[in-house]
Amino acid sequence: MITLGVILLILGLLVGIPILWYVGVVLVVVGAILALVGSSGRVVGGRKHWY
Repeated sequence: MITLGVILLILGLLVGIPILWYVGVVLVVVGAILALVGSSGRVVGGRKHWY
């Protein structure tokens, strides 16, 4: 999720489409939150591991 967000951020900057920038930011933030919560040992969304 973080990787897709970074790709969309770069595409949004290069192509000049603002919606790609916003979607990329949301994906990076949500991915980072899920990664932090998952690494703390808590179950996220009923799963112990996010791949």
